Amino acid sequence: MTEMPRTITLPPMASGKPNPYSVALEQLDRGAKVCGLSPAIREILSQPKNELITNFPVRMDNGEYKMFKGYRVQHSNILGPYKGGIRYHEDVALDEVKALASWMTYKCALHDIPFGGGKGGIKFTPRNHSQSELERITRRFTHALGSNIGPEYDIPAPDVGTNGQIMVWMMDTYMNVVGFMDKNANRRVVTGKTLASGGSHGREAATGQGVVHCIVEWARDRRFDLNGSTFTVQGFGNVGSNAAKILARTGASMIAAGDWKGYIMNGDGINAYKLSDHVQKTGSVVGYPNARAITRDEFFATPADVFIPAALELEIGVPEAKALNVRLIVEGANGPTETAAEPILRAKNIDLIPDILANSGGVVVSYYEWLQNKRSERWDLEEVEERLAKRMKRTYLHVSEYAAAKKCDWRMAAMGIALERIGRAYSERGIFP
Repeated sequence: MTEMPRTITLPPMASGKPNPYSVALEQLDRGAKVCGLSPAIREILSQPKNELITNFPVRMDNGEYKMFKGYRVQHSNILGPYKGGIRYHEDVALDEVKALASWMTYKCALHDIPFGGGKGGIKFTPRNHSQSELERITRRFTHALGSNIGPEYDIPAPDVGTNGQIMVWMMDTYMNVVGFMDKNANRRVVTGKTLASGGSHGREAATGQGVVHCIVEWARDRRFDLNGSTFTVQGFGNVGSNAAKILARTGASMIAAGDWKGYIMNGDGINAYKLSDHVQKTGSVVGYPNARAITRDEFFATPADVFIPAALELEIGVPEAKALNVRLIVEGANGPTETAAEPILRAKNIDLIPDILANSGGVVVSYYEWLQNKRSERWDLEEVEERLAKRMKRTYLHVSEYAAAKKCDWRMAAMGIALERIGRAYSERGIFP
């Protein structure tokens, strides 16, 4: 058998963190060994199919023009159209987007959803811009992408720094540019839209809901009572806040939270709904009146039952892994754990539910939104939530059984299932020409 090619170590990011695409490639290598993936298919998956970088001007409110750099990476479409979020953040970079696109490929394959993987973003700080500037930036970026996105080709969705309104602007721009007579059929060019503009019930909370489904299944398997348990959340945006609100319904208590600006703690519990309102008004958990400020180091050392990292990638390095005092980590963010941290977590018997399983509720309901648009249907919230629960629980069980059969950790089990499905598609279809 041909020897598996060695992963190239890429230079670290400007932030000093490891290169996320190096992490993604390491995970691909390990997963390929677990499932016996063909070296040829591993080689194909080691690079995305397409990498688009576009620079475009936008008029600011003061009349001046500013240049923006946008990205769209299309990793794989062997199982279906490219699918993945659009990120607005000052640290967006090509290798980050490549990593995120590849994780989307594996996430969709893990759930047996007929989508591939893609990701995009614009390198800027959205909170420094007005609503009208954000609209012009979004519309100009969508126009620049042109036919590189499409309802049967590449389907964007919200990510860090974006939301339903931004998806609606993308959809509207695309619908008005393509000029088809059946332009309403193009609603499904994006998912994560607002309800009034073709979105799905349950989509906004779906990623957080999926995180909680995983926690509930884990607790049931271990006969662990969530009622009276404690949890901490890093990142209190869409995923972190919704996960906290939904998990609180089980009787679990959030005792610490943090974001880009700082960290807070209250051993008696923090009300997730009130904290969410505070974040909506101020942009951060900092200054929440019913908790005290703590340092980042104190946050990671806070004893709790469950930790939900829901911020950016690679927040759990070796020092954080050594400090953590929890029973379970559920990756609400994409790629929050450095490769070097994972053996430390295993040695401490901390269970870890990986990102491509834990935070996949968003793409599952995005698929349901896409189907509803395609069929001109509107599903009730109960139907969406029932379908999401069924799929999350089924995939959770599959990963659990695969990990036991292969005697591997859960990340490699999830990767193994995904890569087997991708490998099967390639073996049946062949590689043109």
